Amino acid sequence: MSTPTNPGSRVMSAFFNGIAGLGRRHPEARRRLQALDVVRDVPYGPLPEHRLDIYRPRDPNPRPAVLYLHGGAFQILSKDTHWLMGLTFARMGGTVFVPNYRLAPRHPFPAAIEDACRAACWVQANAHRFGADVDRLVLAGESAGANLACSVAVAASWRRPEPYAAEVFEAGLRPQLLFPACGILQVTDSERLLNPKLAPFTRTRLMEVSRGYLSGQVPPPHSLADPLCILEAGDAPERPWPPTFAACGTRDPLLEDTRRLGRALQQRGVPHEVRIYPGEVHAFHAFIFRPAARQCWRDHGAFWQRHMPQPLETPDLSSDAS
Repeated sequence: MSTPTNPGSRVMSAFFNGIAGLGRRHPEARRRLQALDVVRDVPYGPLPEHRLDIYRPRDPNPRPAVLYLHGGAFQILSKDTHWLMGLTFARMGGTVFVPNYRLAPRHPFPAAIEDACRAACWVQANAHRFGADVDRLVLAGESAGANLACSVAVAASWRRPEPYAAEVFEAGLRPQLLFPACGILQVTDSERLLNPKLAPFTRTRLMEVSRGYLSGQVPPPHSLADPLCILEAGDAPERPWPPTFAACGTRDPLLEDTRRLGRALQQRGVPHEVRIYPGEVHAFHAFIFRPAARQCWRDHGAFWQRHMPQPLETPDLSSDAS
């Protein structure tokens, strides 16, 4: 995991790393983690960043494979900060694979999506070793991870010119569900997200996403930096887009990307649900002790039950704590 280069990112990284560490030591979180088999630092590629953690329920039933891609503006955080997502999707019924990937600005676009595609192909080839069923593959992520999850879904649905995306299509990935939460789904044109009501700190962080991830590049139209723009274009996918549940709060500066995603999926006739949570901020669902976060996870679980082939009993997520 690389060290953030700008002060704002260092502050955010330290804050979320601290929160994740404290949450993991909470007695309730420890109890729930101990009920799972957790396999750490499994290599999915040749680089030091190519490591993932696996969260799986302790029973012999084949479980849907979940690839969860962490957020952090493409520049901070890791699989270690996102243990709660592994835990919660495992309790929802999946065997969850949470990879690290190379971070900007040291590794700008397309490094993160290259690694996400590599991890997806690894899961496709190796999930059975961990009792996971890739015929019931789920893609998920929040913030930058939502961008990456949608980009992997694009690579699974359309033949693309990028070699790493072509590998996903040729591997035959067929995601059955997609959960992009509070995503930045178009990285180019960050100015579109700015408005006079945003605090200066938030405005700076939004601009740093594009500056850090793209590092001066100008990607071509409909590149995998902007999966939302690909969905909004008219070309029909060669393979079906998966049913999609997208969540966001009304106080999230990225809200319009989630709304645009809903409109694009509506136009394409894709089964989907967009849930907007009043008064909630960016990535609010990570703070599982809050009522809105618990409701958001219950809504995830209900969508899973409606659309997952051969769903398993979904546990009550309302009492989770981090």
